[in-house]
Amino acid sequence: MHAIKRFVVLGLILVALLLGYTKVMARIGSGIAPDLEQPDRQADLITVDKRQRRMVLWRQGESLAEYRISLGGAGDEGHKQREGDQRTPEGRYLIDWRNPKSMAHLSLHISYPNEQDEARARAAGYAPGGNIMIHGLANGWGWLGPLHHLWDWTDGCIAVRDDEMRQIWALVPNGTPIEIRR
Repeated sequence: MHAIKRFVVLGLILVALLLGYTKVMARIGSGIAPDLEQPDRQADLITVDKRQRRMVLWRQGESLAEYRISLGGAGDEGHKQREGDQRTPEGRYLIDWRNPKSMAHLSLHISYPNEQDEARARAAGYAPGGNIMIHGLANGWGWLGPLHHLWDWTDGCIAVRDDEMRQIWALVPNGTPIEIRR
């Protein structure tokens, strides 16, 4: 019994240290964001296939880059309905702003909710949620990059490895359309 108590105490200490580490790294931010590529090298469309866990950046109908992704904890269960449902939205949106000091390694904001999303949630008596992003891993956790896609762990966002997020940041200007489908 004494060994079990010691194991539990050590586990709780480890969790506390990791949570403290995460809070410190979130305050530090992602570092310096890369510059945008020249306009003739930038993506003009992003597509996301939730079932295949794939995101593709396009320029004039040709694939620029493809990424394995993680989604919201609900996986590919369907369109985001309300705040806290851990679903990744489906439909056509825009990348409308970016955050270089995100708690995750860089982030590009997806314009969810749109008017239809807000009306649907309001009619159901819920808040639609928001703050849906494409982002890297939580700051300080980039070493998990090779494993992050093994489960859907976000609150509805689209996650990639940190090195991939730096590439995406440079290739995707504000105003880029994003189509998310199941």
